[in-house]
Amino acid sequence: MKRRVANLPLHGGQAPAWLFKRMTRLAGAVTMAIVDEFGPEEMLARLADPWWFQAFGCVLGFDWHSSGVTTVTCGALKQAYRQHGKDLGIIVAGGKGGVSRKTPDELARASDEYGINEGDRLIYASRMSAKVDSAAVQDSFDIYHHSFFLTPAGQWCVVQQGMNEQQKAARRYHWLGESVRDIVCEPHAAVKDVDGLFGAGRSGKKPAAGSPRQLLLNMVAEEADANRKASAELIRENPDWLLEQVKRYTEGPTLFAPTRHRVLDLDVSRSRLRKIVVTAHESDPQDFETLLGTKGVGATTVRALSLLAELIYEAPSSQRDPADAAGPDEAAGSPSRQRRWADYSYAHGGKDGTPFPVDRETFDRSIDVLTRAVRSARLGDNDRVEALQRLARVGRSDDGAA
Repeated sequence: MKRRVANLPLHGGQAPAWLFKRMTRLAGAVTMAIVDEFGPEEMLARLADPWWFQAFGCVLGFDWHSSGVTTVTCGALKQAYRQHGKDLGIIVAGGKGGVSRKTPDELARASDEYGINEGDRLIYASRMSAKVDSAAVQDSFDIYHHSFFLTPAGQWCVVQQGMNEQQKAARRYHWLGESVRDIVCEPHAAVKDVDGLFGAGRSGKKPAAGSPRQLLLNMVAEEADANRKASAELIRENPDWLLEQVKRYTEGPTLFAPTRHRVLDLDVSRSRLRKIVVTAHESDPQDFETLLGTKGVGATTVRALSLLAELIYEAPSSQRDPADAAGPDEAAGSPSRQRRWADYSYAHGGKDGTPFPVDRETFDRSIDVLTRAVRSARLGDNDRVEALQRLARVGRSDDGAA
């Protein structure tokens, strides 16, 4: 499974109505153009690329370096889906806050409408992607946005975002379901850490131990395989014995709770933990994926089981940040990668006035040209589309010019 991550500074505010209306129109036109030219699966692949996604948001006129580009861009795509329906070429579900909890119902309706036979599989993918990024990868970012995109054939991708209010930062997670192998073991294709790009005052150093953004636990790391297996084995033990071990290792002498383990503070009532443990035990999970998917099992339960698996079975956990997996060309600090999406703000300007205020006349002209091209192509007139393709090729050839 391709899964990518981008870190962004946390910004408040929202797009004004006049801008969001234009963003919706342009997002719809761009999506239809890509679907018509390359197919709906290509649109999903691009949404699953955090760099393309950021460039897309810049073209739509939102702040180039803001966490809000995620929620607003996804919101514009969903509004475009409401307006165009099947003509958009992809289906958009989910959203920010409470809207995200409607995703299963939206996916069920879409499955019925489009005749997708595997609606339950899509709902499972939505639920588990959120579970992995909120409970299995505990990186101090709390998920508050979850958008699910799919094709009429049932291909899917997820764009979701978490926030760290103490650090005023957000992290965006991208999933592409076409290459699913193991949802709980190294689902990352790459990790994009954009955090170090913004402002001259950032050192780019990793957070110090004990800082709010310190990674607590990475249960999807390859090196945590034994810990995952031991966690599932533990939950099948007698709940009374298991809860006694939790108490022993979290409240007992430090001899049994080494300080190097970063998940000691469970911060949960024992009665609630007992209820979750008993429920999970009764479901008799045979592997970590099933355990993680059990209702009620969240970050606290996963931390407790990971701690016990390490201390009792000597099955090591992992505190490795998924961002460490990024290759040199994929690193967020690459100036070329920054330019490739930040420069797209020059298409129409940005909401915050950077690099200049949104040029409404140019924005409307872009919407008109692209909308006409899509409409003409669907009516069989390819001349306008071919002209746009020639213009794009010229733009790419000039990309390296001084």
